[in-house]
Amino acid sequence: MARILSVSPIVVPCLFTTSRHCRRIVRVAVTARNPSISFESMALKPPLHPTYDLKGIINLALAEDAGGQGDVTSMATIPVDMEVEANFLAKEDGIIAGIALAEMVFREVDPSLKVEWTQKDGDCVHKGLQFGKVYGRAHNIVVAERVALNFMQRMSGIATLTKEMADAAYPACVLETRKTAPGLRLVDKWAVLIGGGRNHRMGLFDMVLIKDNHISIAGGITNAVKSVDLYLEQKNLKMEVEVETRTLEEVHEVLHYAAQTKTSLTRIMLDNMVVPLPNGDVDVSMLKEAVNLINGKFETEASGNVTLETIHKIGQTGVTYISSGALTHSVKALDISLKIDTELALLVGRRTNRA
Repeated sequence: MARILSVSPIVVPCLFTTSRHCRRIVRVAVTARNPSISFESMALKPPLHPTYDLKGIINLALAEDAGGQGDVTSMATIPVDMEVEANFLAKEDGIIAGIALAEMVFREVDPSLKVEWTQKDGDCVHKGLQFGKVYGRAHNIVVAERVALNFMQRMSGIATLTKEMADAAYPACVLETRKTAPGLRLVDKWAVLIGGGRNHRMGLFDMVLIKDNHISIAGGITNAVKSVDLYLEQKNLKMEVEVETRTLEEVHEVLHYAAQTKTSLTRIMLDNMVVPLPNGDVDVSMLKEAVNLINGKFETEASGNVTLETIHKIGQTGVTYISSGALTHSVKALDISLKIDTELALLVGRRTNRA
């Protein structure tokens, strides 16, 4: 028999049922390992962005779900004054992320909802773990549920892969790219931070990155770097400057230019210098030679053919950073649920080997 978890000591009247008997309404207490954790203390702050409206993104997601009509199923099945308690369940192992953002979603839907966590962003969770709860008006919990979980599942998937890659890449640092879900740039990059990675540029505005198309249009790598130096000087701008190189000859050309001229260049990207081999391994000799040529004069960044299987070998070449678009463009969401009848959810999970 399904049970509704009430946060009120008053027994709520009968729910809709196909039998003559009401469902039982009981309260099930969940013990928090650290109930003193507050929203402010547990949230790793998102990266800075001058125009990004995080609250606006939340409201857009909620409006997308509501479609101007609201949750017709909940309005039809849930009494207006019903209060329940629901538990967050991890259905696989990983790094949890998006707790702070999920709390923002619940507060946006209904500020009276109470959310408590036993974990914080960046913590490890294991399959079957109850790591938080929300209680208050049932209708509003269900309205917020999917939006909160969508953010958490995506962010946790990104954080989990980032943690694996960051550990394997050491001593190099792992970066994401701009290959993020449209509209979720800040959210995706926030998840990378939670997973132990570092942020690359937020967008086109906060760093100069001279890529292959810029170089082709400018008529060569020297012309491109020289044009950037002139532009930044004329505009009195100070920001990091990176140039993409694809061959050792281009690396030599950049170093020759920098040796002859005062430049704003701070980092050299070594693109596709990791060569895949037929046996599944990679040849990093070209990358290592490029790093030795640069010899610490500039930061270095390896890009291309970066996977969980190859990143350790890349990280041993002496490169400063390793960037991977896969952190955000090919993310596998971490399986998380929000359940009112936790016992039944765990029973089903054990039956399907998901809890």
